[in-house]
Amino acid sequence: MLLSDVLAIKGKTLYTISPQKTLADALALMSEQDVGSLVVIERGALVGILTFREALAAINAAGALWQGVSVADAMLRDPAVGDPRMDLYELRTHLVDHHQRYLPVVESGVLQGLVSFHDVARAVLEEQGFESLILRNFVRNWPDEVLPIGKPSTHCSDR
Repeated sequence: MLLSDVLAIKGKTLYTISPQKTLADALALMSEQDVGSLVVIERGALVGILTFREALAAINAAGALWQGVSVADAMLRDPAVGDPRMDLYELRTHLVDHHQRYLPVVESGVLQGLVSFHDVARAVLEEQGFESLILRNFVRNWPDEVLPIGKPSTHCSDR
């Protein structure tokens, strides 16, 4: 399974925000849309990502004045990005190595979507469920006579 497959299962809905908006605006949007991250876009380009982790760090640093903090001051700048051709092992390693729960997917400089660790876990479960179904169906339809009558198996011995 590739990152592009995870993105296809998850969908390409993106929630974006401008770096000039406030942290209060960002948190309101995140709460309203029930999402854990926003992609920060400026002049059509990915410039950062804002997750609850960055938001909480900015709130902690700003104290009572947190609502006026800009998204630009709170966001993770130039986040690690994923290529749609990454396989699942490489994707999971990438997320862990970069300590990111959310990964923008970029192909040829164009933002394709965003996947979360949760999206990856869901895609793995769906893939494993499908494989399990295929294997169970294969075993269920196994022929009664595996070996021709009278011919000993070459795979087993009575040692």
